[in-house]
Amino acid sequence: MAADNSVAQKVEAPPLKPLVLKSRLAGTPGLPKFSTKVKNAAGQEIALGDPRATRALVALMDVHAVVGGAACHWGGPAAFAEINAAVHGLMFSTSGRPWFDAFNYVNDAGHAENGVYALRANYGFDGMTFDSLKDFRSIKSKLTGHGESHLNPEGVLLSNGPLGSSVGQAQGLALGDKTAGRDRVTVLIVSDGASMEGEAKEGFAAIPGLAAKGRVNPFVLIISDNDTKLSGRITKDAFSMQPSFEAMDDLGWRVTKVANGHDLQAVFSAVEQAVADAKADPTKPICLWVKTIKGYGIKATEENSAGGHGFPLANGEKIPDWITELYKGDTAPAEFVKWAADLRADWEKKEAEKKAKAAAVPAAAPAVKKDKVQSGLAQGAIRAAVDGYPVYSISSDVQGSTGMSPFQKTFPDRFVEVGIAESNMISVGAGYAKMGFIPVVDTFGQFGVTKGNLPLTMAALSQAPVIAVFSHIGFQDAADGASHQATTYLAAVSAIPHTVAIAPSCATEAEWLMYEAIKRQAEDRKAGKDGESYLFFVGRENYPVQWLDNPQYQWGQATVLQEGTDVVLVGSGQLVGRTIDAGKKLAAKGVRACVIANPFVNQVDVATIGAAVKAANGRLVTIEDHQIVGGMGAQLSHALSRAGIAHRVTSLGIPGEFGQSAYVAEDLYKKYGMTADGLVAAAEALLK
Repeated sequence: MAADNSVAQKVEAPPLKPLVLKSRLAGTPGLPKFSTKVKNAAGQEIALGDPRATRALVALMDVHAVVGGAACHWGGPAAFAEINAAVHGLMFSTSGRPWFDAFNYVNDAGHAENGVYALRANYGFDGMTFDSLKDFRSIKSKLTGHGESHLNPEGVLLSNGPLGSSVGQAQGLALGDKTAGRDRVTVLIVSDGASMEGEAKEGFAAIPGLAAKGRVNPFVLIISDNDTKLSGRITKDAFSMQPSFEAMDDLGWRVTKVANGHDLQAVFSAVEQAVADAKADPTKPICLWVKTIKGYGIKATEENSAGGHGFPLANGEKIPDWITELYKGDTAPAEFVKWAADLRADWEKKEAEKKAKAAAVPAAAPAVKKDKVQSGLAQGAIRAAVDGYPVYSISSDVQGSTGMSPFQKTFPDRFVEVGIAESNMISVGAGYAKMGFIPVVDTFGQFGVTKGNLPLTMAALSQAPVIAVFSHIGFQDAADGASHQATTYLAAVSAIPHTVAIAPSCATEAEWLMYEAIKRQAEDRKAGKDGESYLFFVGRENYPVQWLDNPQYQWGQATVLQEGTDVVLVGSGQLVGRTIDAGKKLAAKGVRACVIANPFVNQVDVATIGAAVKAANGRLVTIEDHQIVGGMGAQLSHALSRAGIAHRVTSLGIPGEFGQSAYVAEDLYKKYGMTADGLVAAAEALLK
């Protein structure tokens, strides 16, 4: 690429001024209800939010969400409690102007955002009360699973969730403030897990380099180092982050180590000094390297290999004991004790009702066997390995959630954990492919398609195909909120050459498809062909292991689940069951619907679906857990049009909006009409 030696004509322009944007962040609150004292550099006592209260509130609010059906985080907010208490105490002590005019507060650790909610409720920030916390992660609350500014602009400056994504954004804040001539300090809090991400490392290198050139406002980076990720201890399962943190000084950061991140006085003093030093010399950004314990405050979670990352209580049985343990011999606040007792009593009442109901009802007929769809993917990979195919698993921390851990447990010498680094994971898979293996990579769908899009493209371009398991797609990751909800996954990957997007709908189908994908890729490579990447997109809920008795699957073909000629209902992935239910409801009304499962999203089976659409006089309804734009329905309609098959289509899906937290996915499906009744209504409208 040649250098640009052209000469630009000089033009006059007005002075550069940013748009005048009024901050939507809530103002500076009063003192916290439950506080503890530390001394500042001047020797004055100041009140901070009590970290024990933060942990207690997180535990209590999480139980409400867990009982509602949502997963929650405990380990992260427990580890960050002292850090956030110190930072907020310093920020909220700002005088003469709003705190947000003096500070940019950026929390990259989205899994610890509930700790921020709890701390701020203690302050009464933005009118929050402790009762506000009880709706955490529900569809009616702006306190989402991770911090989301589109729903909570009063409390969240930058949305978080995908680890490392806030580092570059925080860099932009500090650059923008400098360009605008403001004196604001940017404080960025990250986890050691986030520090494994490539985009975090890019920011770690860029910020001090730009600061040295006078381009960046005062910047304080705080790293919580607890050697823990979701799948276990970092140093045990992957590689140590200690050399990376030791190298921060070489990158240009002024590094201060805090040996005990749960010594509130030590943490506050370090934060206060860091802000002062950053202000005194903005050309040298500050890095606080704080050693913490994930799950701190509860012995069981401190000792857990994942630090109690997800909330470990499925009910309110143990919550009173937790509140007592968190205060370690001191008397817990009476309202916390009562709150915990009420949760325990509610749990006991519900348990008694369940037992009474079970005793009064005769034994029911055997239930339909259900399982997560991804269990079939793991079994397909295991079967392929047993048959001699060189399958190798590459994971980035969440293999327990994606369903690939059974393969790794079966073949412990056939996988590698690359840490929280999705782009790296896919590129490593491409390297394995070049070396003659069949790589299977896995992560949440949102991270796989966003952080992995370029690596997937380069894998295909390098004749190094991979197989991917991308789970928790669409609204299936309900409680985690919009940042974790992959709603553009099909649109993101469907146009990559030599890449097949597959959405299986049950475990039996998934097992067959995974085995066949491995077999086809191996045969193609042995024959000297480039081979194709196969990307499997699955949810997280349980579904019947098969929709038909003795199903017969064919590669590249859709499956007809119910015959009919009045209207065609096509679903993919986790919403196929709704097409079946809708078909039955229509049948009860005398409408014969053809119900089709369409797993091959970007390689449409025009023969099967086209014949059904022709028979139904072009009446077609699609449903998917995806944005309507660029989704399965759009691709199917386009393929039919290219084949000259006239049709009228109604597509049910997400109408160009971000999702939000909800206890369960069903709450979101109902909100957007992605239901069997929605399908029935759409079909009836086409029949008029």
